[in-house]
Amino acid sequence: MRCVFRRNYGSLTIDGSLSETSRWRAIARVLRSPLDAIGSTLLPAPCTLCGSPLPQLSSVPICDACWTEIPAHRGSVCERCGDSLDQPLVEGIASSELCRACRLAPPSFARAVSFGAYDGRMRAAIHAIKYDRIHSAARRLGAMLAVAIAQLAPDAPAGLLVIPVPLHRTKHKQRGFNQARALAACAIDALRESHPAWHLSLAPTTLMRLRSSESQAGLTPRQRRLNVRGAFKVSDPSAVAGKNILLVDDILTTGATARAASQSLLRAGAASVCVATLARARRFDHNAQNRSFGITSAQPGIEPANDSKLASMLWSPSTRQLS
Repeated sequence: MRCVFRRNYGSLTIDGSLSETSRWRAIARVLRSPLDAIGSTLLPAPCTLCGSPLPQLSSVPICDACWTEIPAHRGSVCERCGDSLDQPLVEGIASSELCRACRLAPPSFARAVSFGAYDGRMRAAIHAIKYDRIHSAARRLGAMLAVAIAQLAPDAPAGLLVIPVPLHRTKHKQRGFNQARALAACAIDALRESHPAWHLSLAPTTLMRLRSSESQAGLTPRQRRLNVRGAFKVSDPSAVAGKNILLVDDILTTGATARAASQSLLRAGAASVCVATLARARRFDHNAQNRSFGITSAQPGIEPANDSKLASMLWSPSTRQLS
């Protein structure tokens, strides 16, 4: 008898009342282990993020260790835009629940949530799917996005129209796909199982990008706002009239893109707009007179929803093939 040891933070005992499906899955894992060992030896492949050899055959060239190094947000955040607060919440003072930017200029969207900070392995994983075209990573990242969206569930309406932030046709042709659409579709699949009563409908063609804007990377907040001003239009206003919208994107930095897209949806008659992104870039002060945006190694944000189904999708080495 051969024993195969692998990292598993769950129980080490086996329930005697395993279902027939669970028994067959256990047998399949045992039989698959030698095949993985042979395959990884004959066809060695490195992890895209860290470069370590992959221990088993996988359609996603990212090792389990790198996935576990993508933490969820923790700490106090602005209840409107999801950015970290400069100071801890002060009980009884409503204004302390909003960041300075949202107090001075409230965004057009009602709330923004995200899974983790845009740094480290999260940043590398997003670059892998966007620029290295590792489309297969969308399923695992989409499950993380689902955790972020689940934060809205307690107060959200029973139905949401999910609209990915669109790419301009020239950039879509160049890249070959829209990562926001891929992430949104995978997140909806995960939420249909964890929140079956929640009706989420994907509407990928409802919002259009009218012009090809300059890349937002490296631009100041003001340049970002000007860059996306008038960039979006709703193709069919009747499709969003009176609807509650969930706008989905991969990253939220200054919120300029989310604001511009939300304004277009609200002008077309949408009842409300919430924003969900996979990652949130943290805002911080460079000095007293010059505020800009950047990446930090801190891990601010919101605790993930306490949802056992979504958690199992993310972290357990199951046969669901989310990785």
